[in-house]
Amino acid sequence: MKKPIVFSLMASQSVFMTAIMGIMTFLAVLSLGLSLAIGTGIINWNRQWDVHATVQVTNTEKIDSVKKIFETNQDKIEGMRQIDDDEMSKLMKPWLGGGNGVLKKYLPTMFEIKFKSKADMNTVGNLIGNNARFIPHYDALKPSISAGWKMVTVLVLLLGLIIVTIGTCISFIARNTAILHRRELEILNQVGASDRFVTKQMQMIVARICTVACGIGFIVATPILFAILGIARSARVGLMAMLEISGAGWIALLLVPFVIVLFAIMVTKRTTLKILNSES
Repeated sequence: MKKPIVFSLMASQSVFMTAIMGIMTFLAVLSLGLSLAIGTGIINWNRQWDVHATVQVTNTEKIDSVKKIFETNQDKIEGMRQIDDDEMSKLMKPWLGGGNGVLKKYLPTMFEIKFKSKADMNTVGNLIGNNARFIPHYDALKPSISAGWKMVTVLVLLLGLIIVTIGTCISFIARNTAILHRRELEILNQVGASDRFVTKQMQMIVARICTVACGIGFIVATPILFAILGIARSARVGLMAMLEISGAGWIALLLVPFVIVLFAIMVTKRTTLKILNSES
């Protein structure tokens, strides 16, 4: 037979706790989901470009030397293409201005190369260094990668603040409930009820409310997270197009509501025992 709960939260407290836990779960899932998506995007971005490089030959007298290096190291190169003048003109015209005839005086000869491994890229890069500018795509993309990791850091800090807020709210509600039900607590003590019994009562109340609230928060956050990822992928530009959440990431997101409920139960127990010990 199920044991009845001796006392419960007031209606206003229940509504407040449901709302705050739902909002906090929503923000926690969203912040963790975005941090996982951006982190995975950065990893995918690095994996995609870590064997790519651009070679810029500004001195026309060294073009043959550079091409000879390519030929002698063909076994290290998976793919290569030379950017023609028309493509270079389109890329640089907004900065240099003027007609194509003027632009061609400033255009370097450029090659985009994909190597078979990082070691092969470093070997060829050292050989080319004296004849042209060798620019690994990873180095050129460092600002974007750095900005991505900073965003992840901000989101993780936000998640930490959310957890602190949850703990503070639950602690306040538990303390306030104990004060409002002071008479019931005195009666329970007089009839021999243990602190463990009273604490379990509070944990049952908080667990029920948090389960409903966290479920609602997760259900609302999930489609919004899907929408954000869809918008990012549709951009088809740079790091944005790489954002995704792996299967393990979705499992982690699914565990967020359960972790929040367990955290709420632990905070409730700690706070309630502290109040009971201070009043005994």
